[in-house]
Amino acid sequence: MSRTVRPSLAVAQRERPIDEHRTFLVALKQFPPLLGERGLLPVPRYVAAVRFRDAPSLFHPRYSDRLLAGVALAGILLSLVIVLGLPDAWPAPLTMLIWLVLWALYLSIVNVGQTFYAFGWETLLLEVGFLAAFLGPATSAVPAPLIWLFRWLLFRVEFGAGLIKMRGDPCWRDLTCLYYHHETQPMPNPLSWYFHHLPRPLHRLEVLGSHFAQLVAPLLLFLPQPIATFAGLFMVVTQSWLVLSGNFSWLNFVTIILAASAFDDAALARVLPLERASTMALAWHDGVVLAVTALIVVLSYRPARNLLSQSQLMNASFERRETGAWWVRTRLGEYLPPLTLTR
Repeated sequence: MSRTVRPSLAVAQRERPIDEHRTFLVALKQFPPLLGERGLLPVPRYVAAVRFRDAPSLFHPRYSDRLLAGVALAGILLSLVIVLGLPDAWPAPLTMLIWLVLWALYLSIVNVGQTFYAFGWETLLLEVGFLAAFLGPATSAVPAPLIWLFRWLLFRVEFGAGLIKMRGDPCWRDLTCLYYHHETQPMPNPLSWYFHHLPRPLHRLEVLGSHFAQLVAPLLLFLPQPIATFAGLFMVVTQSWLVLSGNFSWLNFVTIILAASAFDDAALARVLPLERASTMALAWHDGVVLAVTALIVVLSYRPARNLLSQSQLMNASFERRETGAWWVRTRLGEYLPPLTLTR
C-alpha cells in the first residue's frame, strides 16, 4: 500500500484532542442539568425507550450523574495524554486503542444526548475521531487511503452545505443572504455587529467566497498539488472568517482540521517547524486501513446519494435502523417525555 509522511496530519492530530477536551468539559458541566437524573430530558427515560443497537452507549445498562462524571473525566484525561504527545512513543496498536476509547466515550454521550446533542458538529466530531484513530502515532507515515477518506469527509461537509444553500433560500442565489445573516444567526459573537454593518457590496463578495469554498474548492481537493493545497487553504480562510463573525461551536475548528489533509507538507514546512518522519510499513496496519476504507465506501453510498437529491437533508442519518450501524451516530428524532418542574 502507498504510504506517505504527512506532518500536516500530525498537526491535526494534536488539534483534534483539544476539541475533544472541550467537549468533555462541556459534558461535565452541562450534561447533568440537561440530561441527568433530574435533568430536562433524563437519560434513564430515554434509554428505557430505545434499543442499544439504535443508540449504542455505555449508559444503557445503567446511568447515574456520577457515572457520567467518570466518563467525562476519563475523556478529559485521555485527550490531554494525546495532546501532550505521550502515545507517540507507544506501540501503534496502543495508540489506536486510546483514540478508539476516546471516540467510544464521546459516542456514548452523544447517543443519549437527544435534542441537546442533535447538531451536525457532534456527528462530524465523531466521524473525524473515528478516522483519526487509524492514523497511528503522529510520527508515523499515513496510509494513502486515510488521506483520501479525510478529504472525502471534508468534501461532504463543504459541498453538502453549498448545495443545500443553493437549493434553499433564494438569497444565496441573488447574493443577498449576508445582508441578514450576521444579524440573525443563532449565536452571534461580540464581532458580529461589526460584520453586519460592513458595506453591502462586501456582503455580496462574502457570499461569492462562500460559494467558491463550498461548491468549487471541494472538487479541487482530489486534484494534484498545489491545487489541493490551494483548495484546503481557501477553506481554512473561509472557516476562520466564520469563527470571527459568529459562533458555530467547534464545527469550524473541526473543518479546519480536516482541511489539513489537503495541504502539501513541503509548503506547510515553510511556515511551521515540521520534521518529516520515517517509518516501516506495517502489514497489519495496512490491512486495518483497507478494511476501514471499505466500510466507509459502503456507508458513503446513501450520503452521496443524498448530495445529489433535490430533497437533500442536512444533519440526518442515512443508515437503516435494522442494520445496527453502531460506528456512526444515528439520529432518532426528538424524544420529549412528559416534564415536571416539581421534584
